[in-house]
Amino acid sequence: MGGREVTDWQGKRVTVAGLGVSGIPAAKVLHGLGASVTVVNDGADERARAQAADLEALGITVRLGDGASLPEGTELIVTTPGWKPGKPLFAAAAEAGVPVWGDVELAWRLRGPEAAPWLAVTGTNGKTTTVQMLASILKAAGLRTAAVGNIGVSLLDVVLGDEEYDVLAVELSSYQLHWSPSLRAHSAAVLNLAPDHLDWHGSMEAYAADKGRVYEGNQVACVYNVADKATEDLVRQADVEEGCRAVGFTLGTPGPSQLGVVDGILVDRAFVENRQKNAQELAEISDVDPPAPHNIANALAAAALARAFGVPAAAVRDGLRAFTPDAHRIAHVADVDGVAYIDDSKATNTHAAQASLAAYESIVWIAGGLAKGATFDELVASSAKRLRGVVLIGADRALIREALERHAPEVPVADLDRNDTGAMSAAVREARTLARAGDTVLLAPACASMDMFVNYNKRGDAFAEAVRELAAADG
Repeated sequence: MGGREVTDWQGKRVTVAGLGVSGIPAAKVLHGLGASVTVVNDGADERARAQAADLEALGITVRLGDGASLPEGTELIVTTPGWKPGKPLFAAAAEAGVPVWGDVELAWRLRGPEAAPWLAVTGTNGKTTTVQMLASILKAAGLRTAAVGNIGVSLLDVVLGDEEYDVLAVELSSYQLHWSPSLRAHSAAVLNLAPDHLDWHGSMEAYAADKGRVYEGNQVACVYNVADKATEDLVRQADVEEGCRAVGFTLGTPGPSQLGVVDGILVDRAFVENRQKNAQELAEISDVDPPAPHNIANALAAAALARAFGVPAAAVRDGLRAFTPDAHRIAHVADVDGVAYIDDSKATNTHAAQASLAAYESIVWIAGGLAKGATFDELVASSAKRLRGVVLIGADRALIREALERHAPEVPVADLDRNDTGAMSAAVREARTLARAGDTVLLAPACASMDMFVNYNKRGDAFAEAVRELAAADG
């Protein structure tokens, strides 16, 4: 995997683009290595000023309200993931021949000589769950590991920390991959590709290309989704190490070099001897929590990466059994009057909502929020037959209502024109009037939350609280 780059950071003039969860640690690390660090930030609000004061106390220069111009003498830019490639700062850097790294690239280059290999996961949806499943499987195999990266655990902290690891389960966003030119994983997976963050990347082609960077230089396996041809196309385009294999995962019966499902059993036909004829049982569908189709796919992807690293079949089963999903991911809140209430507030785009809707037969759907440029015709058309009713909330709910009028005109729709703190409670009460015993009331908004809530967690919490109030009143 290579060791720490021989770089003399002493006095190297580095500009860090953006304060925040990755910019501040990067600035501190670089300063600690002896670099001359300047942090630039577009905003200059109270929080930014407080963060700037903390950094300046360490001897780091901070320029607030000026994220466009390149500080004089800059030899390297380290950017936070959120900064779009079209920023004037990066145009200035390109003109001056100054390289741009993300915080993940910096972490990759600062690894120690005996650094743990990375098993990397990206995709539009399912990244965090898959990385957590993977870490659970690796731990079940007795390996020292951690789920890190875009999941909220800084890779800089991990690679520079004192704890030793055998292997890392790494979640990578398209933003992070865009700024990580030299990253080379042991093995990697692209779970799926659907339009998302196009305002950042500029096009679907650019978005897919950034996702595909995760396969560059893979050593053992490039894991792709058989049901999503675009992921296989990215494998074909990747420049990998000699002997690296394409390994597919499918919810159907697997072919050779694939993992899949046979009679309720997760099986491996990729990492076995004589894969033309043999298959290895890994786990049962009932070992996966929750056993919704898209989560089975996550489990297969995690299993493929673990098997690529040499993990035995029993550890796949034990790791999946030990895994507990995070909150707000198809979480069962309660049953009221024979109706199940499910919180999938994490379904912040149409692709995630489509997977969630496919898991249930008869649904009262609570949807809406900030569309982020998405369209809803395909989502509604594919899910129309499952819809008992729809409750719409949020700023861009009209876009979903119009798609329903086109593709599911017979489905009753409650359109809630309010964004106060009681809006979610009203949505849940409205959903109850539409639901029948045996139905599922599903919060899968297909939109971001920031029009009404701080984040999707708060939105899910509001839903769960409203459902519990309903259950208490019923009881």
